[in-house]
Amino acid sequence: MTVSLEVAEGVGTIRLDRPPMNALDIATQDRLKELAEEATRREDVRAVVVYGGEKVFAAGADIKEMQAMDHTAMVLRARALQDSFTAVARIPKPVVAAVTGYALGGGCELALCADFRIAGENAKLGQPEILLGLIPGAGGTQRLARLVGPSKAKDLIFTGRMVKAEEAREIGLVDRVVPAGEVYAQAHAWAAKLAQGPALALRAAKESIDTGLETDIDTGLAIERNWFAGLFATEDRERGMRSFVAEGPGKAKFL
Repeated sequence: MTVSLEVAEGVGTIRLDRPPMNALDIATQDRLKELAEEATRREDVRAVVVYGGEKVFAAGADIKEMQAMDHTAMVLRARALQDSFTAVARIPKPVVAAVTGYALGGGCELALCADFRIAGENAKLGQPEILLGLIPGAGGTQRLARLVGPSKAKDLIFTGRMVKAEEAREIGLVDRVVPAGEVYAQAHAWAAKLAQGPALALRAAKESIDTGLETDIDTGLAIERNWFAGLFATEDRERGMRSFVAEGPGKAKFL
């Protein structure tokens, strides 16, 4: 399989494995969607790491495969392409991308679907589609602009240039830069810590932020309000408040 899902300590690792560069062909895209949906369903998966291995995250789409497609073929495929990435973005649990080496084109777009991005010092990210006479087609024009702002997104998309890890951190494209050999361990540790948290509250926080960003402030506040009130019906809320009153903050156990 070009993509696998392994679970340990409540963390599901979605691992890309299509040597040498993890090119995201159609079969890989479809498998990515299947496993993102599986991670969404599984109760033993409480947080997710997306990882491409020690050398490369994903160097983008399979250009040879795309070159053989005409306009009609891509009209039929474009929605499925976006849906495979959106399935990752909509996992209702904390998701971290562990980025090593190249994360270009579709690889960068996949990293954008995570809630948090940890990059190795050897990471290089970018949206080089313009160099092929194209634009990003798996969410890059939308998620990148929302993450780093329209001006920086246009710089990267218009020029197709790659940015190294430190510049990516400076512009907000990644959140943390660590030695390349520590990327997966730190990503897993981040996810494992959140996997011990209150699952419904984390889901509510993620949905409130993500959905609220797509709408006006009043609608966003309504979404927040409904989730906030709804969490008062959960056992986690009872446990959290009971622990706070008895033991002080940060002592509650939610598993």
